[in-house]
Amino acid sequence: MKAIATYEYRETSNPDCFTEIDIEIPQPSGRDLLVRVKAISVNPVDYKVRSSIKEKQTTPRILGWDAAGIVEAVGNEVTLFKPGDQVYYAGSITRPGSNSEYQLVDERIVGKKPINLTFEAAAALPLTTITAWEALFERLGIEPQKTSKNQASKVLIIGGAGGVGSIAIQLAKQVAGLVIIATASRPETIDWCKKMGADYTINHHQPFKTELETIGIKEVDYILCFNDTEQHLQNMADVIKPQGKICSIVETKQPLNMNVLQWKSVTFVWEFMYTKPVYETEDIQSQHDLLNQVGELVTQGIIQTTMTKNLGSLNTVNLAKAHTELESGRTIGKLVLSGINS
Repeated sequence: MKAIATYEYRETSNPDCFTEIDIEIPQPSGRDLLVRVKAISVNPVDYKVRSSIKEKQTTPRILGWDAAGIVEAVGNEVTLFKPGDQVYYAGSITRPGSNSEYQLVDERIVGKKPINLTFEAAAALPLTTITAWEALFERLGIEPQKTSKNQASKVLIIGGAGGVGSIAIQLAKQVAGLVIIATASRPETIDWCKKMGADYTINHHQPFKTELETIGIKEVDYILCFNDTEQHLQNMADVIKPQGKICSIVETKQPLNMNVLQWKSVTFVWEFMYTKPVYETEDIQSQHDLLNQVGELVTQGIIQTTMTKNLGSLNTVNLAKAHTELESGRTIGKLVLSGINS
């Protein structure tokens, strides 16, 4: 089978940034599915992993952790799927990725592809959906239904127009019924956040406290940080309610001064969507369940795909273009590519 791989870090402007390789089609065993990849999407984790490969590898690294495709074969312990099923998933960061013709993935982290979406539109969703769902409903402990408490609660979503922010706004609004303030600084990102369901937007280049005051809000119950945890920590401390909760997905380069949260007894928690597949936690199948649940919401027209651009077939040139756009930090929604042309 064909795959798009990298042997060592190179800038996307380098024609050898990615290499097309031919390798054997892997065979499924246990709870693995063999999926014929029909479309993929890209995420910041892709270029972060690529940039971490400092020394030339003897074994090529296949990146990519978002895909939609068709089950070709199943392992001997599989119970959730059968050959021919259309699926979508993010996979595990410890295994070969989705930038290939075929991929092995544990069935417990795979969902049924929404029937009303193309493979490309479906591939835009898994990683960001899992991240946003777990951040909202597991890490922050928000009820995944429109309770009276939720409808009286405010959540600030930092980085509302990005991939995770785009689906988090929808889940927070359509599933939980929260009041949503998203950060955005450009007309096009402000419009996108409102299209996704944000009630208000504020400029993340300005002090959050001042920005919130302009829309008549003093403080928020929850914060989802999807951009630069270090830069926004003090801003978050300034506007979170006493005993409020903050969840971040963005790693830091320097230790955080958590003392700024002490007086308010604020809960700070991390979300890393690979935790369950990497450690095979007891609740690993919750990712299968939530992808199916969101898939139903998509089919019903309640949640929409966050795909904004299809860059064409998966090849070395188009994948480099996708990484270039992501590295700019100015993408809206999700970038996708169709499968490899055989």
